[in-house]
Parts: sequence; C-alpha cells; structure tokens
Amino acid sequence: MRRRCPGWAGWWLLALPAALGVLVNRAGPAGASGRPQAAPVPEAVPAEDRRAFLRLSLVVITRSVVFTGLSTFTALYLRERGGGGSAGAVALFALFAGSAGSAGGTLLGGRPAGRWGRTATVRRAYAAAAPAVAGILLLPAPLVPVCAAPAAAALYVPFSLQVTLGQDYLPTRMGTASGVTLGLTVSVGGLASPLIGAAADAVSLRAALLPLAVLPVPAWALARRLPEPAA
Repeated sequence: MRRRCPGWAGWWLLALPAALGVLVNRAGPAGASGRPQAAPVPEAVPAEDRRAFLRLSLVVITRSVVFTGLSTFTALYLRERGGGGSAGAVALFALFAGSAGSAGGTLLGGRPAGRWGRTATVRRAYAAAAPAVAGILLLPAPLVPVCAAPAAAALYVPFSLQVTLGQDYLPTRMGTASGVTLGLTVSVGGLASPLIGAAADAVSLRAALLPLAVLPVPAWALARRLPEPAA
C-alpha cells in the first residue's frame, strides 16, 4: 500500500496568505474608494556639497591614522619605556575596551548626535580625543591605560556619524560616499603604520608617535567647518 505523503492536507493554510496578498496588492493602488490615486510627487534631491565632503574625508583620514597608530604601537611604546609586556597588554585592552567595538561605538555616538547634532558631536569628540591621546604619549606609563580608554571612545564616537554625513553631503552618490568614508577609515591607517615604523627606526618610537597627539587638533578644526545637513 502506498503511504500518503504527510503534510498535504493543510496546503490551503499556506496558500491562503499568498492569495490574500495578491488581492490586497491588486486593490491597493485604487484605495478603499476604488478611485485611482494620484502618483506621488517625487521629492527634490538635495544638492551635493563636495567641499564639505572633502573636509570630512580629511577628518576621516586623520582619525584613521591616529587610531591605527595607537593600536599598532602602544604596546611597543610602553615596553620601550620599561613598562613590560603586561603593561602593553593592559593598555591595548583599555584601548579596545574604550572603543567597545563598532556596535558600541555606533550607539555611543548616536545618542549625543540626536541631542546636539552630528557635526557638533564630531567636533566635541575630537576635542576630547586630543588631551587623551596626548596623555598616552606624554604621561607616565602607569597612567597610559587610564588615557587609552577615553581616547578610543572619543575616536570611535564619530565613526558612524562620519559615514552618514558623507551620504548627506553626496546624496546622489551614497555608495561612493559610504565606500570612501569606510574605506579611508581602514586603509589609510594601514598605509600610515609602515611610515610610522620607518620613522621609529630612523629616529625613535617616541618621536614617531608624538605627531599622533597633534592630529586630533586639525581634525577638530576641520570638523568645525562641517555644515549640519538639513533634515
């Protein structure tokens, strides 16, 4: 005796939602009254602001160089200052804990952006990053982890905000804006790290890293000239 395939008895339960969906989609354009609705008026696309996008790109480059330089050379810098391997590990843990990953950085930047605006949040983040990064390079070794966490947090707050700002500055080229802002964040820091290492071999690691303490200042100055896109 041929066994009956189980499950076919309730096939109509799966077909019913699909049939209802077809009927709703066919009736949708006419609306409840049966009259055809007017076509929606297309919204005007905002104009591009290429100068603002160029300034934003420079800010993204600066942020990438600073964060990648710190994450690459902080442990070696502390070892050179006599802190040992454990001190370097603690400093790196504080640095990456302060960034709290990309998801945490996004949440950390989104809340103040809703209150102050994105450009104001970016400016304040770089203003806070400047003394924290300087503390990593100038304060005694035991205080480096104390400065590493706020430095990473301040550098991660603008991360997602810069991507959305780039999309608003180039509304007709959002893919390009996203690729540039995210790509520069990753690639420029990687390109700068060998240069920092070469400078450390030629002079000293301290001298090679000291410019990182200054870079948040021009990033803050450039961010001051970023306009807040219209809602």
